[in-house]
Amino acid sequence: MTKKNVLGKESGIEMAINMAVTNSSIFTTAAQKPPSVPSGYITISRKKLLQNLEINGGTRINSWVDSMRASSPTHHKTLGDDQSSWMLQHPSALDMFEQITKASKGKQIVMFLDYDGTLSPIVDDPDRAFMSDAMRATVRKLARYFPTAIVSGRCRDKVYSFVRLAELYYAGSHGMDIKGPSKGSNYLKSAQSVLCQPASEFLPMIDEVYQILVEKTKSTPGAKVENNKFCLSVHFRCVEEKSWSELAQQVRSVLKEYPKLRLTQGRKVLEIRPTIKWDKGKALEFLLESLGYANCADVFPVYIGDDRTDEDAFKVLRDRGQGFGILVSKIPKETNASYSLQEPSEVMDFLRRLVEWKRLTLRRQFRMLRRAVIDDGLVTKFDKAEPMIPVQDAEMTCA
Repeated sequence: MTKKNVLGKESGIEMAINMAVTNSSIFTTAAQKPPSVPSGYITISRKKLLQNLEINGGTRINSWVDSMRASSPTHHKTLGDDQSSWMLQHPSALDMFEQITKASKGKQIVMFLDYDGTLSPIVDDPDRAFMSDAMRATVRKLARYFPTAIVSGRCRDKVYSFVRLAELYYAGSHGMDIKGPSKGSNYLKSAQSVLCQPASEFLPMIDEVYQILVEKTKSTPGAKVENNKFCLSVHFRCVEEKSWSELAQQVRSVLKEYPKLRLTQGRKVLEIRPTIKWDKGKALEFLLESLGYANCADVFPVYIGDDRTDEDAFKVLRDRGQGFGILVSKIPKETNASYSLQEPSEVMDFLRRLVEWKRLTLRRQFRMLRRAVIDDGLVTKFDKAEPMIPVQDAEMTCA
């Protein structure tokens, strides 16, 4: 049994609550076997690379650079046969939309969305990873019909400044900083926001390492260190490849003095996190529990993400045997996701179709109910009945 700090906010006062959580049958169902991976399109095993990246294992710098190189799209070569084979195992979520909605019939869909590379394009400057107005409008509509969470490696406040939708759940720092909607959600159980910060004790250490890394990496042009509150990101997207080894050595020289921090890797970024057993998969489980769906057979979680860190969430869904993951990628990757989309524009198309499908489903249900009530001669009673659709969409749906 592990403990985590959960913060609740009530009447402007923050309360610390120790919450014991088990990893037993509450979150586990019959596991599904991950799909096999076609050979030839990836040169280095992800699991092996991540093991090589661990700070406390006598890491070789060459392993770091190999992994940094493998994460770069410019080093992937898409081979026709392998691409086709991979797409058979991870078909487009747009092409499989009818099958997806059919599988969710009678269940509550809960949406989990990564930010960078999913809702916004990957850009050279992480501070300019803005989402489009069209994507924001789409996510706002999505949240009207389904509980929706943004799960990102970014600082929660930074993600919120990009998204600016108060009706969503936000899980920043790879799920180590979670807060519920502040307003406008149909799924809030009470006025109290949900807050989970299982790595609070690491804050002083994270700040200290951040200052050291900023100074240490100044000699590497293009390197950028981002403080994501409960974790750090060392971006090397703008660093010349010949300097990657130098940057890896700089990070290693700092982290060897901090055994309570570990290194993982994303797309053109080195992630420094506390050694606690917490990731995006744990954040997904926590949010499902907060929504009352932890031990529920009628929930259908959908997680969309593009990065290695999203694989923890994909695996949780596969192990639960509920819902599915969608990987956003133009190239074949080893993944626990069931479906794929190529880029944020396809993500937006998928979300729009999901909204429209739900809207039409509710409209049909409303009309059927109205017809049944009229047939029973209960029009007066029907007119006084509570709507069976989200209040903010009643006029639009019933028109």
